[in-house]
Amino acid sequence: MINVFQPSLGQEELDALAEVFDSNWLGRGPKTQAFEAEFAAHLGVPATNVLFINNATAGLFLAAELLELGPGDDVVLPSVSFVAAANAIAATGARPVFCDVAQRTLNPTVADVERALTPRTKAVLALHFGGAPGEIGRLAELCRERNVVLVEDAACAVASRADGRACGTFGDIGVWSFDAMKTLVTGDGGMLYVRDDALMAAARRLAYHGMGQASGFSSARASARWWELDVQGFGRRIIGNDLTAALGSVQLRRLPQFIEARRRTAELYDRLLSGVEGVTLPPRQPAGHLSSHYFYWVQLDPDIRDQVAADLLAAGIYTTFRYPPLHKVAAYGASTDLPATDLAAEVTLLLPLHQGLSSEDVRKVADELRKSVENRRPATGG
Repeated sequence: MINVFQPSLGQEELDALAEVFDSNWLGRGPKTQAFEAEFAAHLGVPATNVLFINNATAGLFLAAELLELGPGDDVVLPSVSFVAAANAIAATGARPVFCDVAQRTLNPTVADVERALTPRTKAVLALHFGGAPGEIGRLAELCRERNVVLVEDAACAVASRADGRACGTFGDIGVWSFDAMKTLVTGDGGMLYVRDDALMAAARRLAYHGMGQASGFSSARASARWWELDVQGFGRRIIGNDLTAALGSVQLRRLPQFIEARRRTAELYDRLLSGVEGVTLPPRQPAGHLSSHYFYWVQLDPDIRDQVAADLLAAGIYTTFRYPPLHKVAAYGASTDLPATDLAAEVTLLLPLHQGLSSEDVRKVADELRKSVENRRPATGG
């Protein structure tokens, strides 16, 4: 099966894990701190403002807690987004307010977000669809003008940049995902960035049981009774560990070659599928924008999209659509009319894109897609 997502793991990762085993310490420690510093350098932000956590979903929930969201607050986010984003908002009692997206990019425009703002809007939660930065610079300006917090869900955008700046750092809070399907993988894991130092300090406390000072060995020389508890808030444990951080450091070193391989695959799809009747390719990135190339999507006639997906699956090619519109999920109680989102959800199909794909794999996907579209496309003429 040619998969949509697939990690690249090898001897370097095994060697890094062996080092952690040899140290006899698997929890948060020197490997975690090293990975945080390396990722911060990758982003171009201070290491003190990033925290390795156990997954990006936990980071979104923590962001909602840091912002003290609650009943009476609105948070604007694109309907084409992962369910974790809406869950993190709704769990606080705040209201997710879903905005539309541009049909071809599946990222919201600034105008889409602006239309969704209400007098109760406390934050905007932006996603970089497929790793494409979208209008993030202008969106950050809008949020500053309206005195609204900007949170970036940069799960798909580990190497995405706009005008030289890393996606995830335009706003007040950013979250990255390193789960098993991402470009940079640690099995499970994520990174949290908080711009404000005081808010970052609160994040560190809440990420480890709400304690102002750890009660273990690390505090033995800092406190006469290091075993006593200093609980400054009701937090939970969502910190990362040296085992997964060791994987992260190796994957981060390999990230440039991963992104280059994905870029070449996207360009090959462009060449092979250009001019195929009935297949619309993803738009090119604007000048100054660099994508992580997490998704490669085509758009097809809605009458044949699902049939094409079934044909590809029968040929040993797995495709999918991410993300099903959240304004259609009954649990959120939304009644918004988002025509571009609805259309995009009916016509869009994600093709396999990962750094392990061979050119032969890509050619097979393109050939099977072309054949299916030709066979399924309604006949014209009379």
